[in-house]
Amino acid sequence: MPSNTKLSRMLDAGANLTVDGALATELEAHGCHLDDPLWSAKVLLEQPQLVKHVHRDYFRAGAAVAITASYQATPQGFARRGIDEEEALELVALSVRLADEARSEHLAENLGAGPLLIAGSVGPYGAYLADGSEYRGNYFLSRNEFLEFHRPRIAGLVDAGVDFLACETLPSLPEAEAMVELMKEFDVEGWLSFTLRDGGHISDGTPLAQVAKLSRAQTSVVAIGVNCVPLELVAPSLGALRKATDTPLIAYPNSGENYDAVSKTWRPATAIGGPGGNHAASLAEGTALWRELGARLIGGCCRTTPEDIAAVAMLTESP
Repeated sequence: MPSNTKLSRMLDAGANLTVDGALATELEAHGCHLDDPLWSAKVLLEQPQLVKHVHRDYFRAGAAVAITASYQATPQGFARRGIDEEEALELVALSVRLADEARSEHLAENLGAGPLLIAGSVGPYGAYLADGSEYRGNYFLSRNEFLEFHRPRIAGLVDAGVDFLACETLPSLPEAEAMVELMKEFDVEGWLSFTLRDGGHISDGTPLAQVAKLSRAQTSVVAIGVNCVPLELVAPSLGALRKATDTPLIAYPNSGENYDAVSKTWRPATAIGGPGGNHAASLAEGTALWRELGARLIGGCCRTTPEDIAAVAMLTESP
């Protein structure tokens, strides 16, 4: 099932890759109701073929990386529905299979496309809490507790054949350190992407310069960056990371609207500012600037669409 093309190898060769956009946004556009602790993982139970449909839409738009619907697909979360761990891990594997089927179908119809990669989404413990904690990082688990929470899902993703892991929306340094340890344990590559307090700190207050050390210390971490953040924080955060590491950077921010994790509503967009007074109000407008700052993988998070990703893909050049 894996593509046999390592992400690290592609990045070493100079590739710039387009990552897909919001899965939940598209599922909601197709009529799914995701006001649920399982969020998009709920659709794995109810309408799995719709997940594949959305993956195909993003491949058609030009995405080279599909992120699986496993962000909140944890054994602990499914247990609340009376689903045992064995069945929960089957659902994790299903998230990989759906993305792989979408890839295979797209490649069969588009012989010149590819290589296409599948990233196994590993959301933070805060996503399991379903209370907005992934934007605050104000939860505290021991190293072993983090490892025990994340190990089963990572094992399921690796066993199902993902190309690499997308350890995403991470708000805390200790949790990211556990992710790195598990990448090494399972001998799998991955990226680390964080939520932010501001342009220089992740949500728990750790400076990005300190976070960047994770990529320098462990070869399994092949990219590091930010996701699910406002557009205006992308440029400063990438700048802070670039000063601290030569590891390829990744950015997949929200559409420009700002999320209120308490009310679970979205506020209107604000413009972003970057070096030299540059501004952008969309993924497409930010792409060139973020490339200059070292982002080798660019996509979208909440409220982004295949149309947004198509615009990014048109601006993405690979040697």
